[in-house]
Amino acid sequence: MTTTRAARRRRASRRVRARRTLVATVAVALIAGAVAVFALTRAPVAPSETSAASGAPTSSPTPTPTPTPLSPAQRLLSTTTDPNACAVSFAGDGIALDPQVQTQGVRYEALPIPRADGRVFAGWYPTTADASALTASTRVNGADLVTCTDRERVLHAGWVTPQANTAEDAGIPILMYHQFTRKPEGEDGWLRGNYAYVGDFDAQMAYIKDADFYLPTWDELSAFIDGALFLPRHSVIITDDDADSSWLELAAPIVDGKNLLTTSFVITSFRTEPTPNTFVLQRSHTHDMHRAGADGKGRMVNEDADTIAADLEQSAQILGAKEVVAYPFGHYNDTTKEGVRRAGFELGRTIEPGYVRIGTDKLALPVVRINYGMTVDDLKAKIG
Repeated sequence: MTTTRAARRRRASRRVRARRTLVATVAVALIAGAVAVFALTRAPVAPSETSAASGAPTSSPTPTPTPTPLSPAQRLLSTTTDPNACAVSFAGDGIALDPQVQTQGVRYEALPIPRADGRVFAGWYPTTADASALTASTRVNGADLVTCTDRERVLHAGWVTPQANTAEDAGIPILMYHQFTRKPEGEDGWLRGNYAYVGDFDAQMAYIKDADFYLPTWDELSAFIDGALFLPRHSVIITDDDADSSWLELAAPIVDGKNLLTTSFVITSFRTEPTPNTFVLQRSHTHDMHRAGADGKGRMVNEDADTIAADLEQSAQILGAKEVVAYPFGHYNDTTKEGVRRAGFELGRTIEPGYVRIGTDKLALPVVRINYGMTVDDLKAKIG
């Protein structure tokens, strides 16, 4: 009897252990299956893999976007930290020019003057329509202040035929002023004619401004003489000789207030101050040649070419520019011209009356002299 009870207890114990083993095995299997399912849902799937159930493509990881390349203007702007920098690009038929950095609120500097066989460059314009129409009032050059949108601007090239350029028959006046006076009746003395009444000057500048005259730069005038640049008849260059104190005090503020590009010819042995405002270019009236030489005429016709060149080099170093020289007293000869060439100047301005035309001698530019008593009507008669 005892043996029988013991046997039953052993069989019962084995059954309990067997059930526990089965439960544990099932639990382990369930956990393993859950882990496998989780791993499958988290594992990346190759783009070519498809779902076993539906055969539909599985999702791919998002690729890293490729940065948009910078434009030439944007690359140029990335080289400067100046908040006023503006990348000016150039467009138009046959134009393949790199953009330039200009400064907003400052006059344009060194805008290109492209040249092409069989046609004549006619300037830069803000739109293709203006470039096609050659709208003179919108033509952009070194007389204008730089304006931009989002630090960029595009200028469009205008062109004309050589025949159209010749037919325009433009004669460009270079106005020559000297000293200025507040007296409507003028100054006394032998230089009376040199002293323009500042009220007349103000009215003359207002006429040039209101009538939308084009104001060529000296590099444009040089290209025009070569027949490589179209200038409209409605053009004028304003200059003053000597940089007299009356010019600085009375006249320079007027051209500044009207945004009119003007050139002041400075005797640098007498005056070395910087330009009075952004609209006044300072160019050479020589360093120390504005006095009489041995024969009573100016030193520019008394000295040798090397001496003249050395004087002009000294003047250019002070002014920071060469480009054009106004001959003191208007005196010049072949030796003068040679000295000017050796110094690297391209243009020479005389006091001989006349207008600059295609083919004019670049070292003998004529002028339109403005004397005391000349009115706006007198100016109109001379420049149109």
